[in-house]
Amino acid sequence: MTKFRKILLAEDDEDDRMIFEEIVRQLQGRHDFDFEMVENGSLMIQLLDTLSGGGGQLPALIVLDQNMPQMSGQEALAYVKASPLLSGIPVVIFSTYNDNRLMKECIQLGAVRTITKPDSYEGFHDVIELLVTEFVVDEKLP
Repeated sequence: MTKFRKILLAEDDEDDRMIFEEIVRQLQGRHDFDFEMVENGSLMIQLLDTLSGGGGQLPALIVLDQNMPQMSGQEALAYVKASPLLSGIPVVIFSTYNDNRLMKECIQLGAVRTITKPDSYEGFHDVIELLVTEFVVDEKLP
C-alpha cells in the first residue's frame, strides 16, 4: 500500500508540461500520488502560499524549470527554502539549461538534485519514474 503524496511542477514550456503530465498519468496507474503543475515560479509561490495556509496538501516534491518568465527556478527555490513551512520539501531543478556554476548554486540553496532534461521521451520517463519512486511514494509505508 502506498502513501498518498503530490508532485508540483513549475514549467513554462507547454510541450515539456504535456510530456511530464503524460508520464505522470502512466505512473499513477502503479503508484498513488497526485500531480499539479503551474506555468512559472510566481504561480508556484501563489499556490504554495494557499496550500501552506491550509488550502490543501503540500507537495512531497517540487520540480522546477530553471528558465521561466517572471521568476527563475533559482529564485523560486530560494523562496521555498526561506519559508519555515516549505523548507523541508525536496526541490529538484529540471532544466535544459546546463551551467555547472548555476547548478552548484542551486544545490547550495537547497535543491536536492539538478537534472538536465533528457532529449528523448524514454529519458523523460526514466527521470520522472526515478523522482516518483525516490521522493513521492514509499512502498513500505502502511
